[in-house]
Parts: sequence; C-alpha cells; structure tokens
Amino acid sequence: MSQTEIREIRTLKVGRYIVIDDEPCKLVEYVTSKPGKHGEAKARMVAIGLFDKQKRSLVHPVKHKVHVPLVDRRKAQILANMGPEVQMMDLETFETFNIPLGDIPDKFHENMKPGNEIVFLSAMGRKLVTD
Repeated sequence: MSQTEIREIRTLKVGRYIVIDDEPCKLVEYVTSKPGKHGEAKARMVAIGLFDKQKRSLVHPVKHKVHVPLVDRRKAQILANMGPEVQMMDLETFETFNIPLGDIPDKFHENMKPGNEIVFLSAMGRKLVTD
C-alpha cells in the first residue's frame, strides 16, 4: 500500500496534509487567485512540516495534482524508557517501535513511564508523539 495519494490542489483545505519536498506538512494557509485572460487560477499554499517544523510554500495552478500523505492517528502504550529511546507498542496492531527521546516534545517527557498511553501520528513511515 502506498503512503501517499494524489489529489488536485483545488480539493485541499487549511488543516489538511500535503507533501512538499518529500516531507509531510500541515496546510496553514491557502489562497487562490482569479484566472487571467490567458492563464488559469493559481493557488498559493503555506505549510509547516510535521516532523521538522519548517515553513514551506508552494504555488501551482489549481488543476495541478500533488501528493497527500496518509496520516494515521493512533494510541500506543509505553513499554520501556531506555535512556536515549522510548519503546512503544501500537494498541491497534500490537507492533513495537522505538522513538528517540530527542524527537519527543519536552512537554511529554514526564509522561514517558512504562504503562502510560500516548497518542502518535504515523505518516510516510515516520512516527511523531502528539496530543
């Protein structure tokens, strides 16, 4: 199964996800212009990367097709806090995975104890702890 799907830009809305520079991003601004005498309507999008938090922009005609990541929000149980990594188990698939402690936001560090449950996003083979 693919980790992205293809959609026309005109179907996107603020708050949805888009792939820019091979990075899944959340759309924070979407503005369209009117079609000109010899041109078609253009869309200007600003998005923030899910994993690296960098701001990215994109300008294309509204009929242009872009990749949209398949983002999955799930719960996980913390199995072990192994210093530089935290081992977790997905509560739907029972798959275990490790996330480096540096990739977890500071506000979640105090809750990284075995037995606690957290919410994470999974997109394009990468995982992110979120609220």
